[in-house]
Amino acid sequence: MRALRDSLEGHGYDITGVSSPADGLAALEAGGFDVLLSDLMMPGMDGIQLLKSALLIDPHLVAVIMTGHGTIQTAVEAMRLGAFDYVLKPFKLQAMLPILARAVEVRRLKVENVRLRQRVEQLAFESPRYELVGHSPAMRAVKQQIEKVAATDATVLIRGPSGTGKELVARALHHNSPRRDRPLVAVNCATLQESLLESELFGHEKGAFTGADRAKPGLFEQAEGGTLFIDEVGEMTPALQAKLLRVLEDGHYRRVGGTRDLYADVRAVAATNRPLEEDQKAGRFREDLYYRLNVITITLPALKDRREDIPPLIDHLLASRQVGSVRFTITPDALHALRRYDWPGNVRELANALERAQIMAEGHEITPDDLPETIARLPAPQPDDPSDSCTLGAVERRHVQEMLGRSNGNKVAAAKSLGISRRTLYRLIDRYGLG
Repeated sequence: MRALRDSLEGHGYDITGVSSPADGLAALEAGGFDVLLSDLMMPGMDGIQLLKSALLIDPHLVAVIMTGHGTIQTAVEAMRLGAFDYVLKPFKLQAMLPILARAVEVRRLKVENVRLRQRVEQLAFESPRYELVGHSPAMRAVKQQIEKVAATDATVLIRGPSGTGKELVARALHHNSPRRDRPLVAVNCATLQESLLESELFGHEKGAFTGADRAKPGLFEQAEGGTLFIDEVGEMTPALQAKLLRVLEDGHYRRVGGTRDLYADVRAVAATNRPLEEDQKAGRFREDLYYRLNVITITLPALKDRREDIPPLIDHLLASRQVGSVRFTITPDALHALRRYDWPGNVRELANALERAQIMAEGHEITPDDLPETIARLPAPQPDDPSDSCTLGAVERRHVQEMLGRSNGNKVAAAKSLGISRRTLYRLIDRYGLG
């Protein structure tokens, strides 16, 4: 054992050797170890027992087991319990070194993953309304990127379909940065004409154009020390793109009509739902600006590509955008309708649908009847198609038809028998063509 320890230390490893499993566990309790290298057969406690106890102390410990030919099966069992690898005795140091190198790398990755998960869980948001909700792999990746990039001054380009939450990412980047106590200023390039957008971004001097009766600071000045969020940057004209590139390159710019250079200490975050690569090839977007903006790219997925996030998003939106004083709940049928819809408008459309549903609901429970027709409507099954005879829709259709027959077409009586509102009954009649 001493010879092995001396050899490993000679290859740069920091080794602590102990003479018994009990001493080994005591050392692990003190912490500071990455890899456990243990024999399998030992007096008092075998390697399996030691492994179980060691992983209770440090679940991310990486264990390598030394074993003889007669105990290979036991070594395999140790790997099932969490050991990283085993090495057959007798062995040469050259056989051990690559195993230990991989074990140390696995330990590093384990610790890094734990650190990233903890940091993502600690990601701060300025208010519940602006929280990024979702635990899908795509959203976890977005949160990890925000955590890594937020503390830097790197320019960030946020991409994704309209309504996916690009402004929320910009707010999260700002709120988790050293600039959080300075302004976050936003501008949407799609809403302003070129001349107005230039004045909005860079400001103007008195007399710069008709109606400029006084000097006005631009958004770069207003965002001094903070963050400027430039939404729909792909809508900028090439001429204005050149001026934006300059300020992003060296921080200098001029007000419209001005002759004096100003300097902006501003972190720029841009967003677009346009295919900038295609716009660049077509000459609509400057190549140099594209590469300047594209230092770090965060891509948001469409809501239909992360459907597992729809239930927590619904809970979040009903809490953060509550209509009235009482919290709304949602029926399973309504939840099912929301989960299967494709959401071309993404999270923004979901938020609007839930706001409408809260207004339309008769009580404080959202049903499919409270949702927009495009979401709640189901294709009516063909009653003569045997393959559809046992579907939920077919059963529902027959039941509604039967109740209408029993009530001789009296819709008030039929709704009462069905235990639904007249509004719901009318919708079912229309859905299944029973009118």
